[in-house]
Amino acid sequence: MNDLPPISGAEAELAQTRRPPERAPRPDAARIRSAAAIALHMHQPLLPGGGEELRSARLIGNLEHMQQHPEQADSHNAAVFHACYRRIGEFVVQLLEEGREPRVMLDYSGTLFEGLRRMGAQDVVEQLARVTRPGPYQHAVEWLGSAWGHAVAPSTPVQDYRRHVLAWRQHFAVLFGLDALGRVRGFSPAEMALPNHPDVAYEFVKTLREAGYEWLLVQEHTVEQPDSGAPAAHRHLPHRLVCTSSRGETASIIAILKTQGSDTKLVGQMQPYYEAKGLQRSNLLGPSVPQLVTQIADGENGGVMMNEFPSKYFEVVREASGSDTPLLNVGEYLEMLRSAGVDLERLPPLQPRWQRRIWERCTPGAGPERLRAVLADLEREGNGFHVEGGSWTNDISWVKGYEGLLDDMQQASALFHEKATLAGVSPQEPRYRNALFHLLCSQTSCYRYWGEGRWTEYGRELCRRTTEILRHDF
Repeated sequence: MNDLPPISGAEAELAQTRRPPERAPRPDAARIRSAAAIALHMHQPLLPGGGEELRSARLIGNLEHMQQHPEQADSHNAAVFHACYRRIGEFVVQLLEEGREPRVMLDYSGTLFEGLRRMGAQDVVEQLARVTRPGPYQHAVEWLGSAWGHAVAPSTPVQDYRRHVLAWRQHFAVLFGLDALGRVRGFSPAEMALPNHPDVAYEFVKTLREAGYEWLLVQEHTVEQPDSGAPAAHRHLPHRLVCTSSRGETASIIAILKTQGSDTKLVGQMQPYYEAKGLQRSNLLGPSVPQLVTQIADGENGGVMMNEFPSKYFEVVREASGSDTPLLNVGEYLEMLRSAGVDLERLPPLQPRWQRRIWERCTPGAGPERLRAVLADLEREGNGFHVEGGSWTNDISWVKGYEGLLDDMQQASALFHEKATLAGVSPQEPRYRNALFHLLCSQTSCYRYWGEGRWTEYGRELCRRTTEILRHDF
């Protein structure tokens, strides 16, 4: 077990994790006119790159692979990426000790955490722990939960996606403690991918709520108003994402909209702050509240994030601190709304895109067979309709063009269900964790995002290893 990350076996203990008491409202809440929130997304996959032969290579993080192969494209950025994973903790400490009010939300995948451990990059975790564990800095940082292996929700088997969610929570708790986990209330889906198939979307939200999440970051163009199919009318105010299954079951979660745009440039140049400065308070279910401009971007990718973000972040934090347009994290923003008298259970509803067309023909509760027939009719009619889900881009499908790899993933998932789940193997057993580890690693979005080639071969190889473990050890 020593060479496997802590991703299973403590499910019962995690279920008992309690949310810490809410902090007292900010004393300056009444004078805040608007606010900005930024989140940094960090991810590297694990891949069979520790050796020349694909079938026997040990699993290492892509960052370590970059270091070992300086001749490959982009490998010169390895040291910069390493610094980016650590530096936000340093920034927060420095700004707080200046008397400023920094805020930042962090989203690190489980495979990144594990890859850093395997390469001995303990400096990253130590710096992040300094601003995460109880102490004078933790209020400035809000962690967002994610899928452990950076799996995309629309095309990952729903039972496996649940395993990703729970695996990340267990891994995070081991790194930073149960108190820190209790404060993780928001969720950041990999690739901003939101399922729009009614049954998959319902299971997605149900999984998040049962894991203890209160709110979800949602891409603006992936949702619609249920009554009209139009985009959200007030994109800088929270909504409630409501997902209904073909059996008539409903699950809902607070939705915070990430607006469209070139993500790294917007965050790297702190555009949310400058947009927020042009906004005024707005009425939300009665009370007057500040609007919140929210953006997320890769925290290490691209020249803007590597080079421009640090100085711009310091500049904006220093300017925004004490002003009527501060930086806020979403969790404290929602606490502010509650204190102002907003009933978060009555927020305006949204649903995944294209579902209005589905429910015009399929009554919730009609069942999966009726839903399948309606979906087939709508797909034949075209007009852009699909149930492949939405993400940060309209240009990439997470299904089309990846059928070969998806078949391998589905087969590995089905075999895990048969050999481990149905057989009642304990998640505390090493063989269970070993098979789960390889299954979750195989489902990272990277193996699909780059299309055919070496990355797809990595994904297929991980599926092969998962299958071999299940056939020989179970």
